[in-house]
Amino acid sequence: MNLALADIRHGIGRFLITCVGIGLLLGVALSMVGIYQGVVREALALTRSLGAELWVVEQGTRGPFAEASRVPGDVREMVARIPGVAAAGGLTLRTAEAEGPQGRIRLQVVGYEPGRPGGPGSLVEGRALGGARFELVADARSGLPLGATLHLGADRYRVVGITRGLVASGGDPLVFATLRDSQEMQFRQAPPAARRALAAGALPAVTDTVNAVVAVLHPGADPSAVAETVRRWKHLSALTAAEQEDLLTRSVVQRARMQLGIFTVVLLFVSGVIIALIIYTMTMDKRREIATLKLIGAPDRTIAGLVLQQAMLIGAFGFVAGLVLLLSVRDHFPRAVELGVFEVAVMAGVTATICLLASVLSIRAALRIDPQQALGG
Repeated sequence: MNLALADIRHGIGRFLITCVGIGLLLGVALSMVGIYQGVVREALALTRSLGAELWVVEQGTRGPFAEASRVPGDVREMVARIPGVAAAGGLTLRTAEAEGPQGRIRLQVVGYEPGRPGGPGSLVEGRALGGARFELVADARSGLPLGATLHLGADRYRVVGITRGLVASGGDPLVFATLRDSQEMQFRQAPPAARRALAAGALPAVTDTVNAVVAVLHPGADPSAVAETVRRWKHLSALTAAEQEDLLTRSVVQRARMQLGIFTVVLLFVSGVIIALIIYTMTMDKRREIATLKLIGAPDRTIAGLVLQQAMLIGAFGFVAGLVLLLSVRDHFPRAVELGVFEVAVMAGVTATICLLASVLSIRAALRIDPQQALGG
């Protein structure tokens, strides 16, 4: 007879409540791991969706995601003529707030030229942008349905396409507009400001400005060599796709990754302490039963197995409960929760290790129990 299972059946209610409590704790730990992975995926979502192999930015800057970058719009033609470049397109990025169907939303507006690099990789609904003005392709996380309208700047835009999984590094959903519309939103002055500038003798604002030029290379072209060609121009800098991803993960989201990582480690440590206390309490509640086993000649390995099996069963049931809970609610999180097979397997191993270590104290305490306690009051 398996003593651990027999003891669990005897107090099944308490065991299930304990597993649910452990499951909630492990579910929070799993969510931290998922959010940690989601931060990285969200930071790289736009760059990977664009498929750009080269980013041309203002000299002395590290790209539009890390700091401000402005280059003349005609740079895209210069980049397109570099040997090895198949196509190039201008790109603008700006953060905006708009009144949506479900209230005010914060968006990252990406402006690109339809037919050139810079647009969303794929749509789940609707169509891509064409030649018409004041149209948007929005990510599903924005809550904007197909056909919805919203004000951006001084104009009203209509959603004609929906993407999925495209958000900025800060978690704001992306919307794509034509380059001309985006440039006007970002660089056009309001009429009163323009009149004051003209009265003061200032030149009209130049709107043919972009934050970066993205390029797609011919098959076999060396991105590093093409980037080095661009860097020879004294007023421009360039990053390959690998350098842009490295910059995003090591600079733009590094602090968020560190904070989530530290919080995850602390949470796992707390989980280990709580599991150890629960197992110890359950073991001490069975002092008389353990003393009786010793009195009838049960070996120490039987008693150690009783405690260890219960600890591992609590960890296993708690882990499954936490995983099921997280998978059922993760779509409602404000940030992406990315849990793959590898992350789940690693967390299962960490949970098993925590339960194993947590049972050591209880096993030592159980082995010290005097068999005479079975005869006491």
